[in-house]
Amino acid sequence: MTSRPHGGRLINRVVSGRRRELLLEEAKELTKITLNRDWATDLVNIAGGVFSPLEGFMVQEELMGVLYDMRLPSDLPWTIPIVLDVSPEEISGVEEGDDVALVSESGLILGLLHVEEIYGYDKKEFAERVFKTRDANHPGVARTYAMKELLVGGKIDLLNEPENKFYKYTLYPAETRVLFREKGWRTIVGFQTRNAPHLGHEYIQKTALAFVDGLFINPLIGKKKKGDFKDEVILAAYEALIKNYYPKNSVVMAILRTWMRYAGPREAIFHAIIRKNFGCTHFIVGRDHAGVGNYYGPYEAQEIFSEFPDLGITPLFFREFFYCKKCGGIVNERICPHSQEYRIVFSGTKIREMLMRGERPPDYMMRPEVADVILKWDNPFVE
Repeated sequence: MTSRPHGGRLINRVVSGRRRELLLEEAKELTKITLNRDWATDLVNIAGGVFSPLEGFMVQEELMGVLYDMRLPSDLPWTIPIVLDVSPEEISGVEEGDDVALVSESGLILGLLHVEEIYGYDKKEFAERVFKTRDANHPGVARTYAMKELLVGGKIDLLNEPENKFYKYTLYPAETRVLFREKGWRTIVGFQTRNAPHLGHEYIQKTALAFVDGLFINPLIGKKKKGDFKDEVILAAYEALIKNYYPKNSVVMAILRTWMRYAGPREAIFHAIIRKNFGCTHFIVGRDHAGVGNYYGPYEAQEIFSEFPDLGITPLFFREFFYCKKCGGIVNERICPHSQEYRIVFSGTKIREMLMRGERPPDYMMRPEVADVILKWDNPFVE
């Protein structure tokens, strides 16, 4: 009884067989737009149904609906712009109705874009709406300001996948849905992460797992900020945790190839929609989900869900977990009556500092098997 895809059907814009061969030949003669790694993963996510119901990069009407109403023109909830920026030079001579070839930085033809609209946009307004700030110190805002002057919208076709060194962890929504069904899972909770797991994460996952049939751990693999865990480290750490501390057949782990926007509340809704497409019925939202710095309140990413009663996936909200010396275990403020002096908070910063010094964090913070895996790396963090 996995959730229905967002908008009712899974999009598939992946072209195969003879038609693919013909389109690849045609693409050689077309104007080419080079996609960086992040835009290339957006292309793959559109084509493979991860971003259902989107069938391409947004046209102006779609972008305006997302910026101002957090909804697509069909009134379906959608909170993050999926756009393709281009310079006037790149798009010179291209008109609406034309096709352009989308190529990787290495020159591989990835797909086609059927140009429906070429339009300008206001970067400051874009940033303000998505990130609730115009401050260029916010990584998402800085990225917006670095975008090119124009946006090009239209449906896409995927002809080749970009390089993916995590292929064995990659599943499309059509595949996860079959897998969940084969396991007999009717209810599935999705967990978004960009970190190696500490005990706070584990307790959130296991608390949720107590109420559903299966847990879908879906680490975000892609560009992150300096100091975040490297992709390889996150996956190896979770492998160790699942192997040693989860019942068999209770967990599926597959990656989400995308990039952190650090858009806080809006990104929490976006992450929930993606997991709905993968087949999840529930989605975990913790403290400061997809936040950065002090741009969002600690539970703002939970509060925004009240604006979307029609989202079609059930959010599970968790307060922060900590170790209480008096309780003698991991608890949160809903169930622990004791004062701050007894509480040891799971500080990601503190755990990272210990790992950087080559120290294993205490057992009440991180499983020893997980810490040992991380400590095998000379530098487990993004530089």
